[in-house]
Amino acid sequence: MESLLSLSFDYLSSYDGVKIRKGLRQLEGLLAQICLSRTPVDRRTSVIADGASAQTTKELSSLKDDPAFREFFKLQEGFEWNIAIRLIACLERLLSKASNGQNDLLIVSTLELLQGTLLIHPPSRSLFAREIYMNLLLDLLDPTCCPAIQSSTLLTLVTTLLATPANTRTFETLDGLLTVTSLFKSRGTSREVKMKVVEFLYFYLMPETPVPNGAGGGLHRSPSKRSGGAEGGGRQAGTKTTEEKQGLLGRHLNNVEDLVEDLRESAPFGACLV
Repeated sequence: MESLLSLSFDYLSSYDGVKIRKGLRQLEGLLAQICLSRTPVDRRTSVIADGASAQTTKELSSLKDDPAFREFFKLQEGFEWNIAIRLIACLERLLSKASNGQNDLLIVSTLELLQGTLLIHPPSRSLFAREIYMNLLLDLLDPTCCPAIQSSTLLTLVTTLLATPANTRTFETLDGLLTVTSLFKSRGTSREVKMKVVEFLYFYLMPETPVPNGAGGGLHRSPSKRSGGAEGGGRQAGTKTTEEKQGLLGRHLNNVEDLVEDLRESAPFGACLV
């Protein structure tokens, strides 16, 4: 696994678009191997499938028992092999290049791979508590960026803020709400992107519940009562309620009350979270 990561990182550090694309595909293949398992095909379908094995997605809860995932998770804990850090550096290089169709596709591919990395290795989200990295994502919401980049960036923002209140506070400090709502109000913003903005705002308004470092793979300790964990029954430090975030968003957008009411009625992310 170290050899594959090393080769992929070498490609990602290049300014050559072909090499960057190759590095991204290698990392995508690695993550696919970790998240997918092969199961034998039923004999009744073997004629149609030509004897091939079917790929099925592994349950997230089962990943903690997978040797490959445990090795991957262990490597991600160190700076040298952390994929998220390399993808962020790749984004910075791609942003420094002139905007064109091929470069835009590479940015979207990098963002999509970053989303997957942050989902299967939640501790990497802590990188975005740093202003320099959060600012990078906000730069990608610039009106001059193409709609595909804007949409993918909004989804990446969701993965960086997911169950990570410290990142949300950084997002707010950097006027992230102003950036997102300005994109929504702009006449030049596509309808698709505006829909993504609304989805993001629904997510932002959710009450915050941080998860222990390492959640997702089961490789974490239980929260302590002293630190205000769930067992303590109280509100955890650094979190905000829907009402508090409604007040912040209301500075930049009208009718936030309607969004909150719709959020409570439709519960798009599950009734247990509202």
